Amino acid sequence: MRCALACYLLLFGCCIAHVQAQRAIPLFPNGAPGAKGTSDNDIPTLTVYRPEAGKATGTGIVFCPGGGYSQLSFNNERQNVLKWLVEKGMTVFYLRYRHGGNGYHYPAPMQDVQRALRWVRHRATDYQLDAAKIGIIGFSAGGHLAAWASTRFDEGQINAPDPVDRQTSRPSFAVLFYPVINLTDPALAHLGSRRYLIGPNPDSLKLAVELSAEQTIAPTTPPTLIFYGGNDTTTPPANGAVYYLALKKAGVPVELHLFERGRHAFGMPAHEPLLSSLPHLLDTWLRAQSVIR
Repeated sequence: MRCALACYLLLFGCCIAHVQAQRAIPLFPNGAPGAKGTSDNDIPTLTVYRPEAGKATGTGIVFCPGGGYSQLSFNNERQNVLKWLVEKGMTVFYLRYRHGGNGYHYPAPMQDVQRALRWVRHRATDYQLDAAKIGIIGFSAGGHLAAWASTRFDEGQINAPDPVDRQTSRPSFAVLFYPVINLTDPALAHLGSRRYLIGPNPDSLKLAVELSAEQTIAPTTPPTLIFYGGNDTTTPPANGAVYYLALKKAGVPVELHLFERGRHAFGMPAHEPLLSSLPHLLDTWLRAQSVIR
């Protein structure tokens, strides 16, 4: 990998120094579909963070950072979530996906997240994981990507010659922090995410409908946990209500927590009393899914 990615990963590792990370692993050894070059920005990767051997639960989780599909944002709060997941015994796969800020619009981010889930499941034995316990977590636009992966899995590739692409990309469970959900309603949509995801496409409205996560839910969508803060003006919490109701209608197990207050990008809050119950709620839900002990 080139210097820029190496520096990024060094900074990333320093922020959670006691969590052991491996090198960044390219998702597509022969080049990502539609890649425009061979720079770091053209190479989606996974970086693996493993728990201590005695704490491992056999659960893996693909971690999708936010950033409005224009960048990858990994602030302190989100770093704290990754650290918390590892301490709970999960093996975390941090996904560095392609995005509109580097000229990659739909379907590039979706290709990357599907490949990530398939890759982790294909390599489950190597990481001492249960292939039936591979989940996904996403934040803001990364929450949209995680919701998309939960509702549009196994589109294509299943009969591909690559054994990775013959794996299912269905997450076993999904955790969404203040996700972008709807891309069409002016009262709900995060227009920046929509613009960077869809790009200058003549079918942009049609795509916006198709890529609104509440439109493609099926009974096979995995159990889902959703968090929003009441002061979120970036992704209005009503997105959560729309997604929750659509999941309930489809018979999908879902839990929604809308806190009275809480800004966007709160992650695992350390200094906001009204959000202090979040770690307990997350812990309780993950235990109910039998993915942590």
